[in-house]
Amino acid sequence: MATATKLTVDHLSVNYRDVQALRNINLTLRPGKVVGIFGPNGAGKSTLIKAMLGLMPLVMGRVTYGDDSLAHQLDRVAYVPQRSQIDWTFPATVWDVVMMGRVKKTGWFKRFSAPSRQIARDSLERVGMSEFCDRPIGALSGGQQQRVFLARALAQQAEVFCFDEPFVGVDQKTETVIFKIFHELAAAGNLVLVVNHDLGESITNFDQLILLNKELIAAGPRDWVLTRDNMTRAYGGHVGFFGHVA
Repeated sequence: MATATKLTVDHLSVNYRDVQALRNINLTLRPGKVVGIFGPNGAGKSTLIKAMLGLMPLVMGRVTYGDDSLAHQLDRVAYVPQRSQIDWTFPATVWDVVMMGRVKKTGWFKRFSAPSRQIARDSLERVGMSEFCDRPIGALSGGQQQRVFLARALAQQAEVFCFDEPFVGVDQKTETVIFKIFHELAAAGNLVLVVNHDLGESITNFDQLILLNKELIAAGPRDWVLTRDNMTRAYGGHVGFFGHVA
């Protein structure tokens, strides 16, 4: 069970190549939720995650988890980037990738303990990828690769889980598996943040939403965020989405 520690984003602003990517973002996120981050292309969804983790410099603001900077507590965070940012030709097996999730807990250049190996095995079992243990990661399908990286995140035993577009290129079965695990993580008291672009039926799997377009449009329960006015502010014009037409 994770501790009930809130994550606070305070007046966060980010520039990307001299262009303002995010402006004055303020959020308070509490554990036990699966939170979807939505917005049009170029809205700053991935930038928000990276900035929160200290992977991009801030123009202004701070991100805290409890009483300290989140970037100073990355041992409590599991981050899975977009598939396009991963080198799938790297000569690693499924087992190698999942064991990478145990490095911070074990320490660099130290032997993995028997409990760490069991955690990795359990993580692979949980995502249904145990039989692929010795397979090169690059030989898997997109959905299988995403499951392996989810297993690596599980092996980290984190409290804050950040996933950037985890459903791109995956099949429906994998999407169902991933959402099931997301909700299990939230039920255990963790915070799960998911960058997504799909405004279809899958949006109902999120407990709360963050709607961005370089600034915060709305954050909170789905019904409160997915209003005609908010969607028009975020996307402009007329946009259709599951259960609503703006």
